Amino acid sequence: MSEAALDAVEAALSGERAWIVGGALRDALLRRPVADVDVALPAEAVKGAAKALGRAVRGPSFELSGAFGAWRVIGPNKAFQVDLAPLQGETIEDDLARRDFTVNAMARRVGGGELIDPHGGARDLEAKQLRMVVPQAFDDDPLRVLRLARFASELPLTPDAETLTEAAARASRITTVAAERVFAELKRVIAADRVLDGLELMATLGLTPHVLPELTALQGIEQNRYHHLDVHDHTLEVLAETVALELAPAPVLGDDALTERLRAYLAQPFSDELTRGTALRFGALLHDAAKPETQAFHDDGTVLGFPGHADLGADVSRAVLTRLKASEKLRAHIALLARHHLGLGYLVHKAPLDRRTIHRYLTRTAPVEVDVSLLSIADRLATRGRKAEEAIAKHLDVARVVLPLALDFAGWRAQPPLVRGDELARALDTKPGPQIGALLAEIDAARYAGEITTPDEAIALARAARRPEA
Repeated sequence: MSEAALDAVEAALSGERAWIVGGALRDALLRRPVADVDVALPAEAVKGAAKALGRAVRGPSFELSGAFGAWRVIGPNKAFQVDLAPLQGETIEDDLARRDFTVNAMARRVGGGELIDPHGGARDLEAKQLRMVVPQAFDDDPLRVLRLARFASELPLTPDAETLTEAAARASRITTVAAERVFAELKRVIAADRVLDGLELMATLGLTPHVLPELTALQGIEQNRYHHLDVHDHTLEVLAETVALELAPAPVLGDDALTERLRAYLAQPFSDELTRGTALRFGALLHDAAKPETQAFHDDGTVLGFPGHADLGADVSRAVLTRLKASEKLRAHIALLARHHLGLGYLVHKAPLDRRTIHRYLTRTAPVEVDVSLLSIADRLATRGRKAEEAIAKHLDVARVVLPLALDFAGWRAQPPLVRGDELARALDTKPGPQIGALLAEIDAARYAGEITTPDEAIALARAARRPEA
């Protein structure tokens, strides 16, 4: 448990009727690191306690919108957060009786005292069991059905049969929950190490048709002879390969320096409280979402392929994330992953690659050049039909060439141009316009290929490449 957070709570709230509750106690008993602490106290004391705690840790304190009087305090350098919420009921026992799962229905009085555990949460932790407090918990908040899948993917706990039955009976009510809350839970399922278990449980509970109907729609969509799975199972296999690449790229890519760079890259914060690695997982989940609409057949009824599925998939991906109220940054990112996920595969037929070919690929796929290259690798590894081993080997050969250059490309593009558009227009005695843009692109490609290095060479290249005026 976060000692800094606990020490601050104990020091600032020792005179209050306050209890540490829920996840902090659960994770401490599981010997998991805890950075967040939840505190329950009488409603009239919440604001004052939050202000006092904020002053003690010299961090901001603020009311959480739509959270029924709850406040949050952020520790120094965002090292921890403490959420303070009104007791649900008159006593702490009343409060715990209204919580979702027994492992979250434990408390300890601030200032010391025995563990308060009226529903056997500690015993369930020992048994590695995830059990509802009462069935009414799912009626009180239908999001708890999805939270069940989230906890099962994040924690080493297995839901018991009665909890699964009661949760499944209420799965359709997830449609009454605000999309922002659904997305908040779904993000944590996708970010978990056991994301495949979480998605499987979502399907078992009957949540997927309501939360991600596009994933359900992939079931039974057969593919051509180069695939060994239908689109649904292939998608889950791509996700599994994506997770493996994120956690341990070395077995696939082999180069220690490259794998360390990729691990650091994927660990970067991105958007919507996701890392780049978790955003890539969303890309894996949605990259083939348009295959049901684009399936084409040979005359004999066998599957030909899915022409146009990448471009249409970009639109479908954007629509899914729009429905979930994701940010525009994430929508655009995942759409580009879908649109360009086939690009690296096309380069296999052009190997060995010259610098201009690589530049064309990186320019076309920027700013997702690294992410989509990794998605392409995962997609290829999950495709094990006809001639799979040969195709995988060739794909990885190209990827090992492209990935280091992709990691460097943003820095390369950030350097000052050899010549600006207005300078080039003056040198050519013409007006800025589409032709100048095309010439600048040609200069950029030539510079990347090492064919030119100075402004004079750039202008000379432009003069030679310039089309006569119409």
